[in-house]
Amino acid sequence: MKKQIAALTALCCIFVLFVILTLTVDVAPVGPDDSPVGFSTLNMAVFRAVGVNKTWYMLTQAFGLVALATAAAFGLLGLCQLVRRRSLKKVDRGLFVLAGLYLAVAALYAFFELVPINYRPVLMSGSSGPEASFPSSHTLLICTVMASAAHQLGRYVRSRFLRRKLQILCVGILVMTVFGRLFSGVHWFTDILGGILLSGTLLYGYYIAMKWSEGHEA
Repeated sequence: MKKQIAALTALCCIFVLFVILTLTVDVAPVGPDDSPVGFSTLNMAVFRAVGVNKTWYMLTQAFGLVALATAAAFGLLGLCQLVRRRSLKKVDRGLFVLAGLYLAVAALYAFFELVPINYRPVLMSGSSGPEASFPSSHTLLICTVMASAAHQLGRYVRSRFLRRKLQILCVGILVMTVFGRLFSGVHWFTDILGGILLSGTLLYGYYIAMKWSEGHEA
């Protein structure tokens, strides 16, 4: 466990370092309304290469709804267990860990909306100015929810065939979101990378908590 905690701490430090670098390295007013962007040369090169694609944007927006529905389904599962078993102590510990993961995602989403690191490369429809874009909230949401869902399916889906198919679907949505969000052109390359780093850190913390809960589950 000590090695796992040390690894988690290292992941947190890597993400914090990446945030600091994004705020300080090659910052230039290359965004809409001359908004400052870190790693501007790299980000502009990737943005010019991929452009803007509304199809990928709409597809990843739909994946976001799938992720929210998935989170709601596990929340409903926990509620059903509570009603049926009539005690919070009898609800699966893993569902509490999952709820903690979701709360962490929501808190970090709110934090980075209030504390912008980078701004989107394009002005979104209906927006009055540049919007915060680091880390990519869709990448953060979908990576954490779909990866943890793929893990939880092993606990609740008995059919091996169905479980495999659903897990492949989860991973497929995750991968398509990472690439799709970049190809949509509504995020800088470093926004996507930041989302991957942060979701990976959260998922490793989730993994540690799940191992602990499995060791204490009756």
